[in-house]
Amino acid sequence: MVHYSADLGTLSRFYAIRNTPERRERMERLQQAYLQKLAALDFGKLPVGAKVDYVLFKRNLDAELYRLREEKDEYAQVEKWFPFAAKIYDIERLRRRGTAPDAEKTAATLNSIAKELQQQKANLQKENGLPLPLSRRAAGVAKGLQASLKSAFDFYTGYDPLFNWWVPAPYKQLDSLLNDYAAQFTGKGKSAVSQQDDGSGIIGNPIGREEIIRQLQQEMIPYTPEELIDIANREFAWCDAEMLKASREMGFGDNWKAAQEKVKNTYVPPARQPQAMMKLYNESVAFLKQHNLITLPELAEETWRMSMMSPERQRVAPFFLGGEEFIIAYPTNTMSHDDKMMSMRGNNPHFSRATVHHELLAGHALQQFMNDRYRAYRNFGTPFWTEGWALYWERLLWDLKFPNSPEDRIGMLFWRMHRCARIIFSLSYHTGKWTPQQCIDFLVDRVNHERANAEGEVRRSFTGGYGPLYQVAYMIGGLQFEALKKELVDSGKMSYRQFHDAILHENAMPVEMVRAILLNQPPGKDFTSKWRFYKL
Repeated sequence: MVHYSADLGTLSRFYAIRNTPERRERMERLQQAYLQKLAALDFGKLPVGAKVDYVLFKRNLDAELYRLREEKDEYAQVEKWFPFAAKIYDIERLRRRGTAPDAEKTAATLNSIAKELQQQKANLQKENGLPLPLSRRAAGVAKGLQASLKSAFDFYTGYDPLFNWWVPAPYKQLDSLLNDYAAQFTGKGKSAVSQQDDGSGIIGNPIGREEIIRQLQQEMIPYTPEELIDIANREFAWCDAEMLKASREMGFGDNWKAAQEKVKNTYVPPARQPQAMMKLYNESVAFLKQHNLITLPELAEETWRMSMMSPERQRVAPFFLGGEEFIIAYPTNTMSHDDKMMSMRGNNPHFSRATVHHELLAGHALQQFMNDRYRAYRNFGTPFWTEGWALYWERLLWDLKFPNSPEDRIGMLFWRMHRCARIIFSLSYHTGKWTPQQCIDFLVDRVNHERANAEGEVRRSFTGGYGPLYQVAYMIGGLQFEALKKELVDSGKMSYRQFHDAILHENAMPVEMVRAILLNQPPGKDFTSKWRFYKL
């Protein structure tokens, strides 16, 4: 696995231009070579941890081959729009080994390609549209060709006098045309599920039920989308009951939204949010230590960093983010008054009480710290482990009475409701049942989100570069860790500290494989996920 990671890095740097046949074919050979190395091992003689590595490593190799074959198929469908591609790739291929160019010939080639490209642009203009995956692939091919030319141009220009005399003008023309061509393809994209701007300004790519199921199987989640929505609704019902209890304690009866409004208005003044977050951080770490829940290395406590989030980033991440760097979302002077108020209200201390430990210790910051130090060869990262672990701590600290007041409970319940809602709206969107605007309205009506924050959340989910299952992974991964905790801690087999330390010492992987290691239940060579961690 260490060798594979190094080989992959070496090849990725050498064949740096994406969406090229040359790079794809070389990467396919790499995956096949390592599948052969795996097949040569005696699986039966491997210890449990190595059997887990075998199963997950093979899964990753197979998944990469699937992705490469998908790329190959899409490339074949858009190749007709790039009849000149081989000529450009040849320029870059020769450049890699320092071949002296025929500058006059190169200039003529680029000039000829520019004329050909102008005709292709005119042909593309007549197309009604392309399936979104093909439009994105074609745009990627255009950008790759642009990168190939730039690589050669930057290499020779300034060093080769004849190159300087012949090539710059046709290069600049062709570079500009390729840039426009990529944008033209992007504008031609149509999602598989017919989708127009519904007023939200958010255009994503719903992948459909069949692809969701395939990805769930790869993530070792043996449930259907409908079952996951059922789980979310069951958890939502628990949240509703707890929210009403807190609302009644605050004197608002069953009007929980009014109680939540009062909590939202406990926001701290401008310029005071970092201090408020430090107070919550100190309280949560003291709680972890008081209950002896996990080992916190001194260096992990010493070295996490703090920064402020830009207004632009807050459009897609309206709440603070974390890891080794704690990124605080709070208004800045350039934001409109309404946006300032929504940001302050949405990041009030009672809401943040649920998520400081999610982002820092024992959540993402500690995960990153430990992943760099224990079994770092394991490259099996999954949001069901990453986000599931952080969400698990929100649930565990609730059970251990970390919230001190009904206001604290309403803040923590807001986030738990939010995780339920994420499952419902993301799966409903990807199965073509909901539009982005319906998702936004659901967050506002059902969770009582600030509208701007709801828009940012949905925009982040569908256009922020996250995988289709990412938002599902928070609560589902958390429920997996909770089920495993019941097997090992509630049964008395391990203490909390032993359990939590053991998980972080194995590094990231699907939670079912963590379970296999901690329960000493080796997976079979042709493992298929069957762990039904939540009873329906």
